[in-house]
Amino acid sequence: MADQTDRAHLSDQVNRSVNRDHTITAEVNQANVAVLIPCYNESVTISKVVKDFQRVLPHATIYVYDNNSTDGTADLARRAGAVVRSEPRQGKGNVIRAMFQDIDADAYVMVDGDDTYPAEAAPAMIERVLHGYDMVIGDRLSSTYFTENKRPFHNAGNVLVRGAINHLFHAHITDIMTGYRAMSFSFVKTYPALSRGFELETEMTIHALDKNVKITSLPVNYRDRPKGSYSKLNTVGDGMRVLGTIGRMIREYKPLPFFSWLGGIIGVIGLGFMISVFVDFWKTHEVQRFPTLFCAIFMILTGLLFFISGLILDVIAKRDRKDFTFQSNLIDYERRSRAPRSTSSSQSTRSSQSSAAQSSDLLSTHAHSSH
Repeated sequence: MADQTDRAHLSDQVNRSVNRDHTITAEVNQANVAVLIPCYNESVTISKVVKDFQRVLPHATIYVYDNNSTDGTADLARRAGAVVRSEPRQGKGNVIRAMFQDIDADAYVMVDGDDTYPAEAAPAMIERVLHGYDMVIGDRLSSTYFTENKRPFHNAGNVLVRGAINHLFHAHITDIMTGYRAMSFSFVKTYPALSRGFELETEMTIHALDKNVKITSLPVNYRDRPKGSYSKLNTVGDGMRVLGTIGRMIREYKPLPFFSWLGGIIGVIGLGFMISVFVDFWKTHEVQRFPTLFCAIFMILTGLLFFISGLILDVIAKRDRKDFTFQSNLIDYERRSRAPRSTSSSQSTRSSQSSAAQSSDLLSTHAHSSH
């Protein structure tokens, strides 16, 4: 009974927050908003999801990318009024990569097609993007996720991943793997989506933290899948891929601590072997274990090489962050320079020519500075 009371109280708090923000929609209605729904066999829920977002965001364009569904998901989404396209490469990461490449908008809302996220939270999330945030996270874990979700290993995995990433990146992200996000144009067009499957959200969050983009969270009421709808997430297989993605991105984005720890462990083991050889030498005045000595020297040198590699890769990672900032600023500049095109065709031509020339100068200057 106490759990149900706490759950109802928490749900009411989130609903009041969402409803309060939902009343401010004038700026959202004027913006070019794209709702992105990747789908694979979601015939039970897709019609409701499309209609919910049409009701809440009547001026937005709803895109459904079908990922080889066999249950008529695409037809149902099309009848509901969505713009339906297909992505033959299997995997959520592949679908999101295609969406980000194909679609231009002022703000993007990414949401799953399983009807687990409330459409009513979208206007408040978009509002924050239009006010300067690059990513707004629909936070399930601070709301009803742990009471609604019936898969305990998923709950534990979310908490584990959140704690590890926040510790490694000195962040306070409340929900790392949520599928409900709002994003800016510049973030979408500069995000290199490399993951193929459900590890995409983890990759996206780590990328945003590493590049120091503006992130905020909004608690949303999570609800479990309705009866007849089944999750495509494999707890063990996808969980291992998420952990692999975290390891890969730590290696790429934080190479100095990654290779320093790895090299330090190898070097300490080698030093232990070396000490044992010197103890025998101190007692007998001769080297009795040459293979152990050679192994110890090799391990110490390997540890040193790992540390040096970390230093070099850390410099490259910092340069990549500078390049990202430059590219993001350039995209924002070009987008602003194209804004006055609607005034007249002659001004449009001059503006585009000036923008292209200035962008070329900026790129040339950046290339020379890199060399």
